[in-house]
Amino acid sequence: METAEQIKENVRLKYGAIAQQVDVNSVGSSSCCGPTSCCDQSRPGAEIGENVPIVMAQDYHELNGYVSEADLGLGCGLPTQLAQIKTGDTVVDLGSGAGNDCFVARAQTGETGRVIGLDMTPAMIDRARRNAKALDFTNVEFVYGDIEDMPLPENLADVVVSNCVMNLVPNKQKAFAETFRILKPGGHFSISDIVLKGDLPAGLQQNVELYVGCVSGAIQKEAYIQLVNENGFTDIQVQNEREINVPDSVLQNYLSAEEIATYRQPDRGIYSVTIFARKPIRFTDMNPAATTYGGN
Repeated sequence: METAEQIKENVRLKYGAIAQQVDVNSVGSSSCCGPTSCCDQSRPGAEIGENVPIVMAQDYHELNGYVSEADLGLGCGLPTQLAQIKTGDTVVDLGSGAGNDCFVARAQTGETGRVIGLDMTPAMIDRARRNAKALDFTNVEFVYGDIEDMPLPENLADVVVSNCVMNLVPNKQKAFAETFRILKPGGHFSISDIVLKGDLPAGLQQNVELYVGCVSGAIQKEAYIQLVNENGFTDIQVQNEREINVPDSVLQNYLSAEEIATYRQPDRGIYSVTIFARKPIRFTDMNPAATTYGGN
């Protein structure tokens, strides 16, 4: 059983290797989250030499602000499209990679807004900064840091977005607590992620390759929403949901024929969801000088 730090290091090494690939158009095919292959042997760290499609990433090409050099095909949704970003907003992207969602967010928040990408992989931060410099974007910045302990001030963001990252975080409770902390009162998040419906067989749940590819770190959809609720968020909504098709040619590497048949039962499997939630405004947020008095 891997420790949380070992899991983080595996993720950091994998995505660091992806960030250093030169040919952007080939990157998506080298990630389990990408649009073509989960088990391509050219992928850093791959152990299974089969090319099989597991389509997790969605197409960003039609979104305003899309920058192809920043699209590594590592997401599982389009959270920035659904995030209700307004002109002048401060937006934080958790697990910002090469900057894909940050640049889309910038197109929405405009010159008067601010976009901050947070990532724990130095090579990703370097690549994102190069992309921003090439585009001459002065209101987009990239910060190295851990989602479980963000080096960002409280009440910073109007909007938080994230794309297929929270499932990779070992301590999701801390990650959502930190998300709540950095949001302004009344602010909200829109997060695309991988969740499960029904029990995932142990052969998939414990596999490190799929963990780094956005699968084994996932939790049940109901548990995910409960985590959001427990951390104080309100107005929780599922903005989008779609099933991720995992071909039998992949499943048979981890599961018996009987386990595959069980996995294929209705309303069971791996899903991409985009979840919206809001940080509520409390009375003290509207009246900072207000004091609660106790009686004797």
